[in-house]
Amino acid sequence: MSHLFAELAGYLPLLQEIVIYLLLGAVAGLTAGLFGVGGGLIIVPTLLWVFQGNGFDHSIIMHLAVGTSLATIIVTSLSSIHAHNKRKAVQWDLFLLLTPGIILGAWLGAATADQLSTIWLQRVFAVFTFLVALHLVLEFEFESHRSIPGRTGMTLAGVVIGMISSIVGIGGGSMTVPYLHWNGVAIRNAVATSSACGLPIALAGTVGFVVVGMGEDGLPAGSGGFVYWSAMPWIVITSIIFAPVGAGLAHSLPTRILKRLFALLLFVVGLRLLQG
Repeated sequence: MSHLFAELAGYLPLLQEIVIYLLLGAVAGLTAGLFGVGGGLIIVPTLLWVFQGNGFDHSIIMHLAVGTSLATIIVTSLSSIHAHNKRKAVQWDLFLLLTPGIILGAWLGAATADQLSTIWLQRVFAVFTFLVALHLVLEFEFESHRSIPGRTGMTLAGVVIGMISSIVGIGGGSMTVPYLHWNGVAIRNAVATSSACGLPIALAGTVGFVVVGMGEDGLPAGSGGFVYWSAMPWIVITSIIFAPVGAGLAHSLPTRILKRLFALLLFVVGLRLLQG
């Protein structure tokens, strides 16, 4: 009997880790549904602190957190695309115009992140969280004074969106939605098309982080390059379940107050990351 208890106790750390990933996915899904802000802003810093607790090599933990976040977005974006496409809200012509630049940008983002140390990658992420928090608090509205630019303009926009999204491990909605809306796309279609753009960002970014991380010293078991596959499915399961719950709650909760509280949380997270 004591042997059995000892064996079960050996699995406790793994079970605790799985529970953390499941809770993380639930929180990320809820916030994404409530505020329309991608779960990557929650997933990346949480994974960073979990990996620190696991004793992973400090020089690569931020890269692992970003790469793993992008991998989760592959699955969650498919769920989001399905939901928006049923309502015929995705403008696939705009998606096709943005995608080549997004793929190139996501690869460039992975290559750029590979050249940054963990502390500098943390600082870049922290600055991005401050900007998102500011946007949530001030509720910037982008007036539609323009029309969709040509192929070159959309490709360049895709490069910028893909690169920044890949570096910080998000689906790019916080940039794609205002950009499309600024260029005359109705907000409903901008949100839906942005959700579709999250897929090439996540796919290209994940591939990029896998490739640049291959053969890196100190990678933990269960990882492939800079993606910790052991965490990814648990985060995805609850994220997919709770995202629609968050979207439903958005219609019944005081989202304006909650946005400010979430912005405060992002600000605190950013400060914590700046401290190293």
